[in-house]
Amino acid sequence: MKALVTGATGFIGSAVVRALTMAGTNVRVLVRPHSDLRNLAGLNVERVHGDLRDRKSLRAALTGCAQLYHVAAHYTFWAAEPSIFYEVNVTGTRALLETALELGTGRIVYTSTIGAIGLPEDGRPGTEEIPVKPSQLVGDYKRSKHQAEQEVQKLARAGLPVVIVNPSAPVGERDLKPTPTGQMIVDFMKGRMWACLDTGMNLIDVDDVATGHLRAMERGRVGERYILGNRNLTLREIFDILSGLTGVPAPRVKLPWQAILPLAHAAHWIADHITHQPPRIPLEGVRMAK
Repeated sequence: MKALVTGATGFIGSAVVRALTMAGTNVRVLVRPHSDLRNLAGLNVERVHGDLRDRKSLRAALTGCAQLYHVAAHYTFWAAEPSIFYEVNVTGTRALLETALELGTGRIVYTSTIGAIGLPEDGRPGTEEIPVKPSQLVGDYKRSKHQAEQEVQKLARAGLPVVIVNPSAPVGERDLKPTPTGQMIVDFMKGRMWACLDTGMNLIDVDDVATGHLRAMERGRVGERYILGNRNLTLREIFDILSGLTGVPAPRVKLPWQAILPLAHAAHWIADHITHQPPRIPLEGVRMAK
């Protein structure tokens, strides 16, 4: 049995590939011609070149595969051209899964995000059954992943055997880019965190996320969503844990998100109009702290 993994060079995708190879699965990975392949070093996988925006390459990659793990996504809090979120995360997902439906791919896991899960206004934890409200879809990444989930659900109703997983914030080795959560940890380690927002997040080991993908493939119900998460922690608790592990002092100043918002707007404007590089204070990250 052969499984195709998209996003295999990324943080979660490469963890899924490692878990599959350890389980003895024959793995094919879809990579772009100039992808950074360091996360695949030493892994016995078949590489095929392609792009989610190229249907012909998707058909070639899927042919002969009984399983598909669609992990690939454009994930960042800022992009010079926001349209790329929708081209990759929505249109690309639709193209890939429509091709899988045409080819009769036997079983599919689609990697969504915890950001597509709704949060009750009374402060209770979100669950898979709670739809997200438009006001909770902060930024192009969340909006595009929510739209992609809607496309996946439509295809599930049309007969596609697809299961959805919603990881929270993964942490661990091989976060090369890094992800926004990884960048936060890097900034902490470099002493750049003089204060922290009065907010929190759910952290999970990236290898546990990979295991969750395999369990969803084996046992998940078609069309259902499954949260892959662990502990809800405040940022203060996260930094205290990091401080205990590394000896780097944790920030003692805690700020409300409203205090940082003007700085984030300024950083975003500078990124859009001057540097054309990701802002030091991501506006979407601050808005998510609300």
